[in-house]
Amino acid sequence: MKKILFVINTMGKAGAETALLEFLKKLDGDCEIFLYVLMNQGEILLQVPPDVHILNQSFRYLSVFTGKGRRQMVRTVLRAFWKNGGWFRKLYHIFKSFKSMLKTGRFQIAKLLWRTISDGSERFDMEFDLAIAWLEGASVYYVADHVKAHKKAAFLHIDYEKAGYTKEMDEACWRQYEQIFAVSSEVKKRFQAFYPEYEEKVSVFYNYIDRELISRRAEEAGGFQDNYDGTRILTVGRLSYQKAYDIAIEAMAHLKLSGYPVRWYVLGEGYQRKYLEKKISEFGLKKDFLLLGAVENPYPYYKQTDIYVHATRYEGKSIAIQEAQALGCAIIASDCSGNREQITDGSDGLLCALEPAAVADSITELLRDEEKRKKLGRMAKVRQIPQEQESVLQRLFE
Repeated sequence: MKKILFVINTMGKAGAETALLEFLKKLDGDCEIFLYVLMNQGEILLQVPPDVHILNQSFRYLSVFTGKGRRQMVRTVLRAFWKNGGWFRKLYHIFKSFKSMLKTGRFQIAKLLWRTISDGSERFDMEFDLAIAWLEGASVYYVADHVKAHKKAAFLHIDYEKAGYTKEMDEACWRQYEQIFAVSSEVKKRFQAFYPEYEEKVSVFYNYIDRELISRRAEEAGGFQDNYDGTRILTVGRLSYQKAYDIAIEAMAHLKLSGYPVRWYVLGEGYQRKYLEKKISEFGLKKDFLLLGAVENPYPYYKQTDIYVHATRYEGKSIAIQEAQALGCAIIASDCSGNREQITDGSDGLLCALEPAAVADSITELLRDEEKRKKLGRMAKVRQIPQEQESVLQRLFE
């Protein structure tokens, strides 16, 4: 029986982690599946199929997006710095990554520490037939440097350049991988712009989603509790720079000035909460732009909303958009990598520039035209997702 290892950075409630759960459910019993979570943390580990062997000796079911969860991650990183020795190497990587970030103009502390986390994680004597790095950063470095496997593969979920990765950070780790899977054609294109020498290794593998499960869970109790009788706008995603909630807040201010009876709701948690709460207050939107936090079942909210907005700075393949499509939402998304591959503008959704006025104008267009809103929702629900997974899986496990 083949032994297959999956490595991921955390098991927090986010798109790539949700995609991993669906992927694990698709695997048959002909393989022995192992999972290692580098940060030993995340609230959705309990949803991993029971036949998957968890290699972590201890685990904390804390959200990675709350204050308590972030403090725990800091402690994990500190332990990783001292574990397994190599302190000068770890300091060297931090300094090297810092210099690389200065060149790009974007400082991201998580990426600064990916090598420290990778080098300071558990090592296993077991040899695997296949090792899969499910996320960029620490998991890719860990599988490349510290896992014994006959074959190694990696999955890419983001626009590599816009997410802030550089060749200096990667240190040629990709040469260790026989196969690299991008979750969309846009992600593949962006990665190959960085690494044209690996063109033959890169394939597209679209995320699985369980439409039947989503539809069933949308019928469960839950959803909006405020009895609001105006138009509801929904966005789902972690509170981070990538998701551009600062733009959404300003777009909401435009809508309020225009006198439209709308309320904007956000499902998700993240490090930008305090910043966004301050911005909401500055624009006088405390009753109009609501950060509801992460919820266990977001699907009743999708079903009950009038418009779903996904105005992000960059994307790979958005699980949130796929969920909104499965439930027939009228969708507005920013015209960026990832989003434009999931939506055909004017047919099954609207694409707009990532500017407050442009986002507000697109929302206004659907507020004024209810029939168009319903049509976009109907077309979103029947949009076909390319089905190439089975052939890709065969190549992966052969």
